[in-house]
Amino acid sequence: MALVLGEDSPLPDTAADVEDLALRLRGHVSQLGALTPSQEPALHRAQQLCSGGLPDGYMPSRVHLVRLAEAAQDLIAAVQAPDVAPAKPVRRRRWWMPPINVLRGAVFALALACVVLAASVPRT
Repeated sequence: MALVLGEDSPLPDTAADVEDLALRLRGHVSQLGALTPSQEPALHRAQQLCSGGLPDGYMPSRVHLVRLAEAAQDLIAAVQAPDVAPAKPVRRRRWWMPPINVLRGAVFALALACVVLAASVPRT
């Protein structure tokens, strides 16, 4: 957001810079949206801005960037508001990771099976 709204930050020169900044801001809005209550008007405004494409033209695309940055700032303010209860965090399923010795044993068994298979092939 500082890259767009900062006092000393210049406007992006190329379309690739604009797209990169828009992608970053959309990521910020996505992360903040998970923490913001669903009835928050700032969330709906930010989601509408993110759902639209990047406008064509030099000035419209830069104005869109500024609006995205302001929407992200509004979401930060909504998340940090003391009277708002935080939204329930999304729990992701974690896959079971076997202990390292189990993996080592599996690799050893596979190598042993390859050696036995190679030894059982008749030589010509």
